[in-house]
Amino acid sequence: SLLQLKLWNKYRVSNIPSLIFIDASTGKVVCRNGLLVIRDDPEGLEFPWGPKPFSEVVAGPLLRNNGQTLDSTALEGSHVGVYFSAHWCPPCRSLTRVLVESYRKIKEAGQKFEILFVSADRSEDSFKQYFSEMPWVAVPYADEARRSRLNRLYGIQGIPTLIVLDSKGDVITRQGRVEVLNDIECREFPWHPKPVLELTDSNAVQLNEGPCLVLFVDSEDDGESEAAKQLIQPIAEKIIAKYKAKEEEA
Repeated sequence: SLLQLKLWNKYRVSNIPSLIFIDASTGKVVCRNGLLVIRDDPEGLEFPWGPKPFSEVVAGPLLRNNGQTLDSTALEGSHVGVYFSAHWCPPCRSLTRVLVESYRKIKEAGQKFEILFVSADRSEDSFKQYFSEMPWVAVPYADEARRSRLNRLYGIQGIPTLIVLDSKGDVITRQGRVEVLNDIECREFPWHPKPVLELTDSNAVQLNEGPCLVLFVDSEDDGESEAAKQLIQPIAEKIIAKYKAKEEEA
């Protein structure tokens, strides 16, 4: 029915079963990953399962691939890319190769940036093998509870996913993968979402995530695409501002 469709769209459900907790008094989403919650907290000790700050969820020791450990407080004051990935997944491996270069460029440009690898590997050995290629930090593989809490915090539904956080731990974009592939030179870092995008192979995946307006223009005439952008930019900005005021994702 129409109502069912509206609910699927409102909560951007892309696979089933999906369990989403909302606060009935405000209608706001409390938790997207309800299935993980009830698996991890069958007694309901953490109820009402609301979002916790990143710094609280990540708290604990982190690893470097040389065996060194450091405390998660070392991430404070940096932009952080939270990278959900696994060696068994080919798109993950190809993203990792690009990401290693992007990471180097951003650091060389003097930006405070760290990447946190949250593994979905199937064994400690494959985690170690994969992590050996990465110049950043990781949640220890054995700390399954913390890996799961990070998955829950961001409602991860598939990998690879790169969530980019600002220096306070707030989400800048959930589309880090698309941004990294679209911006090989990292000129747009930290990739604040743009109201209007040019549709490309790598960002077309976003068409599946909610209502989209696609405007076709005559690509032969460059002035035309700029004029079209000027036309829809203010409308897009108004919509984004409206959702921001409601503290919802646009």
